[in-house]
Amino acid sequence: MAGLLIPRARSTSISLLQTALFSPPKGCISSTKKSLIRASPITMAASSASQVSSSSTPQVIDSHLHVWASPEEAETYPYFPGQEPTLPGNVDFLLQCMGEAGVDGALIVQPINHKFDHSYVTSALRKYPSKFVGCCLADPAEDGNGVKKLKDLVLKDGYRAVRFNPYLWPAGQKMTNDIGKAMFSKAGDLGIPVGFMCTKGLGLHLSEIKQLCTEFPSTVVLLDHFGFCKPPLNKEEDEIFSELLKLSRLPQVYIKCSALFRVSRKPYPYMDLGNHVAQIVSDFGANRVIDFPYVVNECGYKEAKEAISTIANQAQLSPSELEMIMGGTVKQLFQGQWCS
Repeated sequence: MAGLLIPRARSTSISLLQTALFSPPKGCISSTKKSLIRASPITMAASSASQVSSSSTPQVIDSHLHVWASPEEAETYPYFPGQEPTLPGNVDFLLQCMGEAGVDGALIVQPINHKFDHSYVTSALRKYPSKFVGCCLADPAEDGNGVKKLKDLVLKDGYRAVRFNPYLWPAGQKMTNDIGKAMFSKAGDLGIPVGFMCTKGLGLHLSEIKQLCTEFPSTVVLLDHFGFCKPPLNKEEDEIFSELLKLSRLPQVYIKCSALFRVSRKPYPYMDLGNHVAQIVSDFGANRVIDFPYVVNECGYKEAKEAISTIANQAQLSPSELEMIMGGTVKQLFQGQWCS
């Protein structure tokens, strides 16, 4: 499969755009209602790539990154014991990297360094409301308080997405247990997408994801980091990647082509991912594929952004498709955000 680009008929699947819950930042024109609306995945179509391309200076949005307190800030925003970071990742450092790379905004995912204490990320969202959107971390504790915590983070603190980390579930429990279903359903009610982090492999969690999507079709799903599917080298890996592509049949599922260094088998600029991206765009359509994030420690934030052009050329993406992946799709999902 490596190096062989498959001719692609563009997907015409209809995607689910959840109604925005909060007023957009100052300077934006709101097109959303204040009430909570549960949308149907077959009634709300995404704007076409050509519509996004009409902007003379399209925004570049990093759809997946983390921030954590500096050692000095940790006196106010303490780290979770045993999760002290070894690298800088505070908001000021992030803003510097984004400025140098020409990135306009980002979706901040709650980091494990602070676990379920969202105070540091919340402070960044409040300080830079037109720059950042927040994705909180679901708490699957057996006491069942995770649903209330999720609701408060969305309605009180303004988070617009939630991450399901299956490895935080109690031992022996699956994401399809009662608390998992309750949080997944509540996310749909609140109009926020659920991100899945399948670090140990998509195959371990595929049945859970399918079950949740089938039982709660109004909840949008974001699969982080290609579903952790590397370019296949054997039959088993090829079958798992095929299962990833089959998820395109579920119209609420989106793919994050993110964390390139975690998925690629090659060093920067990750030249084995062109065919990977081409197949994903072919099956899902660019309006259901979300952009690449950029990591400082691996190759540099700006340099990782530049790698995208190489991979896009290899995948034979059109300019409008690249524009969607680099910001258009995520802006459709989080309508009214990242406005100057």
